Amino acid sequence: MISRWLYSTSHKDIGILYLGFALFSGLIGTSLSMFIRLELGMPGQGLLAGNGQLYNVIITGHGLLMTTLFGGFGNWLVPILVGAPDVAFPRLNNISFWLNPPSLALLLLSTLVEQGAGLGWTAYPPLSIQHSGASVDLAVLALHINGLSSILGSINLLVTVIGMRAVGMKANQIPLFAWAVIFTAILVILAFPVLAAALVMLLTDRNLNTSYFCESGDLVLYQHLFWFFGHPEVYILVLPAFGIVSHVVSFFSQKPVFGILGMICAMGAIAVLGFIVWAHHMFTVGLDLDTIAYFTSATMIIAVPTGMKIFSWLATIYAGRTWFTTPMWFAIGFLGLFTMGGVTGVVLANAGVDMLVHDTYYVVAHFHYVLSMGAVFGIFAGLYFWFGLMTGLSYFEGRGQVHFWTLFIGVNLTFFPMHMLGLAGMPRRYMDYADSFVGWNSIASYGAMISFISLLLLAGPIAFVPQGKSVTAPSTATTLEWLLPATPANHTFSQLPVLRTTNAILA
Repeated sequence: MISRWLYSTSHKDIGILYLGFALFSGLIGTSLSMFIRLELGMPGQGLLAGNGQLYNVIITGHGLLMTTLFGGFGNWLVPILVGAPDVAFPRLNNISFWLNPPSLALLLLSTLVEQGAGLGWTAYPPLSIQHSGASVDLAVLALHINGLSSILGSINLLVTVIGMRAVGMKANQIPLFAWAVIFTAILVILAFPVLAAALVMLLTDRNLNTSYFCESGDLVLYQHLFWFFGHPEVYILVLPAFGIVSHVVSFFSQKPVFGILGMICAMGAIAVLGFIVWAHHMFTVGLDLDTIAYFTSATMIIAVPTGMKIFSWLATIYAGRTWFTTPMWFAIGFLGLFTMGGVTGVVLANAGVDMLVHDTYYVVAHFHYVLSMGAVFGIFAGLYFWFGLMTGLSYFEGRGQVHFWTLFIGVNLTFFPMHMLGLAGMPRRYMDYADSFVGWNSIASYGAMISFISLLLLAGPIAFVPQGKSVTAPSTATTLEWLLPATPANHTFSQLPVLRTTNAILA
C-alpha cells in the first residue's frame, strides 16, 4: 500500500496526493492565521506576550504556505478532460509531487531554527539580508524546491494538453478547466525562474558578501524581480479556480458556458496582462510619473477581461435552469467575492489612492478577497463537485450548505472590516495598534473564528458517505451519473457539452 503511493505514476493517485498535501498545508497556514487574528483581537500584549519576532515568523509562515499550493485538480482531471491515458511524463509527475514534502519540512524547520525567519512573505532586503541565523536560508531553499516542483508539474501538464489530447479535439473544444491549466502552466514556467534568480542573489548577498541588493546594490531591483513573479503568482492561484467555476456553473445551470471562445481569450489576456502590471505594488518606491501612469493604466485594463468572465458566468446562470447545490453555492460565492476583490483592485490601481493606503489593511482586504475568498471558494466548489468522481464518496447536501454559509459569513466578517481599518490608516504587519482600531479588529477576529469552525464542519460533520447512501441521491441514479454529482431527473447527462469527454472516456 505504501509503495503504491510512494512510487505511483498514475495521474489520479498523484492528484489525490496533491489534494491531501494541499489540505494539510492549508490547515497549517489557516491555523497560523488564527494566531494572527487572536493576537490582533485586542490592542496591547496578547497571545504572543509582545514577541514581535514570533509575530513576524507567523506572518511569514502563513503567507508562504498559502501561496505554494499547486497541482491537485490539474493532475487528476486534465488527462481525462483531454482524452489522454495519463500525463505526458508520469515519472516526472511523481518527482514533482515528492519535491513538495521536503519543501514544506524545510519551511517549517526554518521557523524552529534560532528565532525563525521573520521576513514577511515578500522577504524584502535589507531585512532578509541582515536577518541573523540559518532560518532565512532554509526558507529560501524551501521556496527553491517548491518552485522546481511547480515548473516540472507545469511542463508536464502543458505537454499533456498540447501533445496528447484526443484525436480531432480542436483548440476551441478543449474544456475550460484544461485551458485554465494551460495558462497557469505558462505563467509558472515564465515567472518562477525570475523568483529563483532573485532568491539566488539574496542568498549570495547573505553568505558570499556580494552586493546585488545591499551596500552598493539596489534595493528596488529586488522588488522589481519579486513582483515580476509575485503578480503572475496571483493568477497562478486563481486561474484554476476560473476553470473549476466554469464547469460547475455550466453543469448546474444545465447549459454551456456563455461565450466559450470569449472566456478562453479572456483567460489568455489575463495571463499576458498579469506580466506587465507588476510595479503597481511599487508606487511608493519613487517611480517617475510616466512609469506610474503606465502601470496605473495597464492595471485598469486587466479589469476588462476579468469583467468579461464575470458577466459570462452570470449570463450562463441567468439563461439556464439553475440547480442550487453546495458546489453551485460555492461558485456563486466565488463570483461575489472575487468581484469585490476586483473592484478594490481597481481602486488600488490608482497611484494617488494607492500612495495613501499602501501597506495598510486595505491592501490586505483586497488580496484576501481575491485569494483567501476567491480562489478558496473555487477550490471548495471543485472539491464538492468532483469528490464523487475522485473517491466514490458523496456528501449530505444540507450540511454542505451549512459549511458554505458559515464560511461565507465568516470570511466576510473577517476581511470586510479591514477595508475600514485601511482607510482609517492602520498599517499592516504590526502586532499592536491604537485603541481607535479595536472595534473593527474585534469583528475581524470573531469572523476568523467562524471561518475556522466552518473548516471543522468540512472535516467532520459533513460526513462524506459511500455513494448511493447520501440524502441527495435520486433513486434512479445510474453508476455513470454518480461519478459526478447527481443530475436532475428531467435532465440528460450526455447533453452537457462540458462533460462529453469525461462521459465518453468513462462509459
